[in-house]
Amino acid sequence: MQMKNRWINIGLVLTSLFILNACNEDDLVELNTNPNAVTSMDPAFLLTTATLRIGGEYENTRANMLYAATMIQHTASTAGYFSGDKYYYNAQYSGAYMERHFTDVIRLYSNIIEQTNGDASRANLNAIATILRAYDLHRITDLHGDIPYTQAGYGLQNPENWFPTYEAQKDVYAAIVRDVKAARDKLSASGGNVGAQDVVYGGDIAKWKKFANALLMRVGMRMQKVDANTGKAIFAEAYASGTFASNADNGTIKYLNGPQGHNRNGLNDGYWNTYKYSQDCKVSETFVNWMKTNNDPRLMIVTGGIGNPVSASSTWDVTPANQRGLPNGYTSTTLLTVLNDADKATFQTPGVGIRMFSMLNIKYMDWEDPYYLISYAETELMAAEAAVRGWITANAETHFNNGVKGAIQAWTAFDPSFARSDADINAYTAGRGFAAAGTEDKIRLISEEFWAATFLNDMESYANWRRVGYPTLTPTKDANATEGNVIPRRLRYWENEAGSNPANYGAAVARMGGDLFATRVWWDGGK
Repeated sequence: MQMKNRWINIGLVLTSLFILNACNEDDLVELNTNPNAVTSMDPAFLLTTATLRIGGEYENTRANMLYAATMIQHTASTAGYFSGDKYYYNAQYSGAYMERHFTDVIRLYSNIIEQTNGDASRANLNAIATILRAYDLHRITDLHGDIPYTQAGYGLQNPENWFPTYEAQKDVYAAIVRDVKAARDKLSASGGNVGAQDVVYGGDIAKWKKFANALLMRVGMRMQKVDANTGKAIFAEAYASGTFASNADNGTIKYLNGPQGHNRNGLNDGYWNTYKYSQDCKVSETFVNWMKTNNDPRLMIVTGGIGNPVSASSTWDVTPANQRGLPNGYTSTTLLTVLNDADKATFQTPGVGIRMFSMLNIKYMDWEDPYYLISYAETELMAAEAAVRGWITANAETHFNNGVKGAIQAWTAFDPSFARSDADINAYTAGRGFAAAGTEDKIRLISEEFWAATFLNDMESYANWRRVGYPTLTPTKDANATEGNVIPRRLRYWENEAGSNPANYGAAVARMGGDLFATRVWWDGGK
C-alpha cells in the first residue's frame, strides 16, 4: 500500500510539472512573485547591517580570539579548542572569517555600491561602503593571502561572479589602494547625509576621510619588505592628506546591548559567552612579563587580577606585583611538567587550576564596548616607523610618544576606571628609552608598542608581527602541532572553497605555493 501511494504521489508531481511547463512564461513569473514582499531596501540600512556584522561573534571568536590572540601571545589557554595557542588546525576556526564575511559583509557592501553608483545624492554612502568593503577584504587577504576581490560579493549582479577569481595579493593591494583613494576623494558635503545608519562616525565625512588615509597608511606600511618604494609613496600621500589627530577620531563600531550576533560587540560576546571562553583563557605569560618589566600602566587594565571572574571582585588578587601570566602552549597535563612543586600543588587544588593565573579584565567585556577597526595610536606608531625609515619627514619621537599616550588613554572608552595620569604615562614613555635607541631598536620599540596597542584587535597585531618580526616571540612546543612548532604565517582557507570553487581555489594555492600555516603571504618578510 505504501509503494502504491508513493507512485501516486510521484505521478501527481510529474503531472504538475507538465502543467507548469505548458504555462505562459509570464504567468510563471507572476506565480513566483509575492505581492506582499519587499522588492527593494534602502541601501543605507544595508550599511548598518554590514558594518555591525564586521564585529560578529562567530568569526571574531574563532579568527581573532582562538587563533590570532594566542598566536601573538596576548592570551594563552590550556584548552585544546584554543587552536592558535598550540598551532592546531581546526578547519571551521581557520576559515571562519572568510566564510562569514564574504556572505554576510562583503555581499552587502557590494550591493550598496552597485545600487548607489552614479547617484550624486548618495555619493557619500557609496564611498563609505567602498572604504569598508576594502577594509574588510584587506583583513581577509592578510589572514589568507590571495582572495577574490573584484568579483567578491557581486553574485547577484552577474552569474559570472558566482565562482569568483582569486587574485594575487599584490593585485588585491593595488585594487584596495585604487578603491580607497577614489572613495576618499568622492566624499563631500554635497554627497548626501548618511547619519545614524553609519555606526562608526555617524555620517561625519571629515572623519571618514581620515579613516581612509589611516587605512592607506596601514596598506602602504604592509608593503615595506616587498615593494618599499610603492609602499612609501602610498603612505606618504595618505599621511600628507591628513589622518587621525586624537582618540576622538578612532575608527570603532558603536554597539548597543542588542540581540546576539547583531547589535552587540561580537568579540566580547565570544570572550564572555556565559563566561566560558574567558575562564578557559588567561593573559599570557609573555604579555604580563613584558608589562611588568616595563612598568606598563596598562597591566591592571589588561588583567582584572587573579581569581574567579564570576566571584566578587573583593576576592581577586589585584596587586600588580603578584600578577602572573599563563604560559602559551600547554595542556592542563603538560603544564604540570614546567610548574615547581608548590605551583603544581596550587594548580591541582580543586577549584583553582588556571585561576592561579591572571584573568582578562571583565570591564572591557561589555557587549556595548567599542569594536576597533583602526585607532589613533596605530596611526601615530606607524608614522613613527615611517619617520625612522625615512618615508616621511617628521619627528619620530613625537609620533612614538603620541602613539603610546593615545593607546593608554583610549582605554577610558571601555571604562572610566581605566584612566591613567599624565605623570604615569609620561614616566612609562620616557622609560622606554626611544630617544637614545639605535635605528633597529627604535623599530623594535615601535613594534612592541603597536603589539600592546592592538590588544583585542589581534588580527592586526598578528599581521604587523609577521611583517616586522617584533616582539620576539618563542614558539610553543606542543607535540601535536599540525605543522610543527612554528608560529603560523597565515590561516588556511575556508575548506568549502576547495569543493565549491575548485578551479579558482586551486589556482590560488598553486600560485602561493600551498594552503598551509607555513605558506607566506606576498608581503610577509618578517623574521
